[in-house]
Amino acid sequence: MRLSSSVFNKETSSFIRTNLAQRTVLTLGSGLVSIFDPHRDDMISAFGELTSFQVLPKLHKQMSSDPEGSLILKERPIITSSILNLSKLATYPENTFGRKYVEFLKRNNITPDTRKPVRFIEDQDLAYVMQRYREIHDFTHCILDLKTNMLGEVTVKVFEAIQLDLPMCWLAGMFGMLRLGPKHTQAYLDKYLPWIIQNAKQSKPLINVYFEKHFEKPIDELRQELNLTLLNESESKAEQIRQKEFTENVN
Repeated sequence: MRLSSSVFNKETSSFIRTNLAQRTVLTLGSGLVSIFDPHRDDMISAFGELTSFQVLPKLHKQMSSDPEGSLILKERPIITSSILNLSKLATYPENTFGRKYVEFLKRNNITPDTRKPVRFIEDQDLAYVMQRYREIHDFTHCILDLKTNMLGEVTVKVFEAIQLDLPMCWLAGMFGMLRLGPKHTQAYLDKYLPWIIQNAKQSKPLINVYFEKHFEKPIDELRQELNLTLLNESESKAEQIRQKEFTENVN
């Protein structure tokens, strides 16, 4: 599958220059708004950029040292409906990653065209890393088989926080949990949180995955390659371990 090149460069950048005072006010303001109004994606995006200056160089270095990650940095692919050709992906075999991704978008009534452009990061290499993180967010949901409701979003943010160490992800993971209802809070603490922590630690960093080159691959095969397990698989394995330990203790 041939992919169009990104036009993410200085000529087309949406960078907004700010001084220290402006950045301080923007950081505090966007952080507070993000906590109290999680629907303000513009404020969430701003806070994410303004607090990422120490982390992004590390992520760029990590990507540069990985074969797949370095290829992403070299080609700088962007993720939009037209570039991905969603209509074509919808015709792929049922269990392929590409087909599952299109079904995920349709099921949740979302598109890959809604991600905000990076505005407060001047270095274009680092700005692209941030843009890439945003654009693979839906791939992360899809590969982990998590919905876009509050429970799913909080779980994905914890995964991203552990793998990327972005302050915005940690903030969203911690404060997002407070917005869960009693039933979802219990499920999150008992099942989702232990499972997602384990997956985030054991899997390949998803920032290094060139997802667009895996669309034709069976999604279960891709998960296996990335060392990811689904929630129900994790519960099943845990139950098998408990049964084995019980049997050994009885004998």
